[in-house]
Amino acid sequence: MSLPPYKTGLIIRHVPHEGIAGYREPIEAAGYDLTRVDVCDPDFGAIDLVSPDLLIMMGGPMGVYEQEQHPWIACQKRRLARRIEAGRPTLGVCFGAQMMAAAMGARVYPGSAKEVGFHPLNFIDSASPLRHLADIPVLHWHGDTFDLPDDVELLASTAAYPHQAFRRGNNILALQFHGEMGLDPRFDEWLRQWPDALAETGGCVDEMRDLHLRHGPSAVAAGRNMIAEWLDGLSD
Repeated sequence: MSLPPYKTGLIIRHVPHEGIAGYREPIEAAGYDLTRVDVCDPDFGAIDLVSPDLLIMMGGPMGVYEQEQHPWIACQKRRLARRIEAGRPTLGVCFGAQMMAAAMGARVYPGSAKEVGFHPLNFIDSASPLRHLADIPVLHWHGDTFDLPDDVELLASTAAYPHQAFRRGNNILALQFHGEMGLDPRFDEWLRQWPDALAETGGCVDEMRDLHLRHGPSAVAAGRNMIAEWLDGLSD
C-alpha cells in the first residue's frame, strides 16, 4: 500500500488562545504535516509564506489597521499577498480572513457593533463547502469587517455582517466566523479575556458557556465537514 504524498501545512497563530482547534482533524486526515509559528517568534519575519502546501491563519483581537502597535502585520500582509497572487491554498479565520482581504487590496475597518455568540449564517452559497453549515449556529466573535476584494465569491452572510466568507477559485478561503470552536478548552480563555465583548452584546459568561455546551459539538462537526470538502477540491 502506497503512502499519500507528503504535504506541508503552516499555521500562523496571532495569540496563543486562538489555535486551529477543530480544524486540525480534517487537515491532518487530508495528509498535511502541520507546524506552527507565532507572530511573536523572532524568526517569523524570515519565514517563506509561499512555500507551504497549505497556509492557515487564525484569529486575534488586533485590527489589521493597527500596524503601529503590531509591526508584524505589514510584514505578514506583504508576504501573504505574494502567496495569494500565486494561488497557493490558503485558509484564514476571523483576523486571518481580514488579513486575506487586506492582502487582496480590500479595506478592513471596525463594524457598527460587535458580533459575539452562536448564530447561524443567514445566507450560504449552497454550491460551496459552506453548505455543511446550513442552519447550524456557529461562533462569531469579532468587531471588524472588510469590503469584498476583487474577483471573489461571497459565500456567507449574517444580518449584522454581510461579508462572512469568501473564496477566490478553489484554493483561497476566508472565514470571518469560528467554525473550529466548540470543543476546545481554550474557549474559557476567550471568556476570561473579553468579558467586555459579551457585555456590549447583552450576553454574560454563564450564558455563553451554556451556548458553547449546546451548540459547540454540532458547530465543530459541520466545520470539519466544510474544511474536508474544501481540501478535497483544492487545485494543483
